[in-house]
Amino acid sequence: MNLVLTGSSSGIGKFLADSLAANGHEVCRIARSAQSGFSFKCDVADWPAVQHCAEAVAKKWNSVDALICCAGIQEPIGPAMEIDPAAWRANLAVNLDGTFFAIRAFYPLLRRTSHRAKVICFSGGGSTGPRPNFAAYGVAKSGVVRLVETLATEWQGQPADINAIAPGAIFTRMTEQVLARGAAVAGKNEFEQASKQPRDNAAQLAKVLGLIEFLLSPRSDGISGKLISAQWDPWEKLDQFKNDLAGDIYTLRRIVPKDRGKTWGDK
Repeated sequence: MNLVLTGSSSGIGKFLADSLAANGHEVCRIARSAQSGFSFKCDVADWPAVQHCAEAVAKKWNSVDALICCAGIQEPIGPAMEIDPAAWRANLAVNLDGTFFAIRAFYPLLRRTSHRAKVICFSGGGSTGPRPNFAAYGVAKSGVVRLVETLATEWQGQPADINAIAPGAIFTRMTEQVLARGAAVAGKNEFEQASKQPRDNAAQLAKVLGLIEFLLSPRSDGISGKLISAQWDPWEKLDQFKNDLAGDIYTLRRIVPKDRGKTWGDK
């Protein structure tokens, strides 16, 4: 498959780019740092730059089979009312705008594939529940999930699937940032979890790669608009439950009293 992968110069993104290439895929790497091979130095928060990348890819490839949006930053860390608003904006620009910009720029090439197009976005900690001291990151990643759900709805009837994945706790530069900030800024629970996080990521990364390969494969055709955990969800069997997945399973939804068997005078 012809794959475009953002955030490919470090962390999970680099692991995926290297692994997918080793598995026989053609990978175009996009990141802010220079890389070898078919790659582009690009800030995904810069729309003209991302658009330029798509135009350059179109000169080499007639189509793109899949887009994997892995670029992301975690900072600023700290109580929301103490962080720099400019840092807040920069976080959303990379994590949320950068995801949308990549999808928007490569959508025409995705439409040209002879296969069923696949888009995979990365969610993260704080997207499914409050994460104190990581407000910008959590808000941006929640936005990514809602973007995925919205595009899945808009693309109904098109030969394309879009999903978000939660990679789980993996020791990366983001973990090092939590340790550097300490318990006073990141929070006691976050700091303790980061301190206990194993440096050996092999097992966790294998599950992330496995989920990515599943979502790239025809087995996942028709599964769209979902947030799937690489570590905890039974993604290896999801192709057996496609009818059930047509509902709100693996989505973010509002809970009302009757969902918990309570009646508070609901109309």
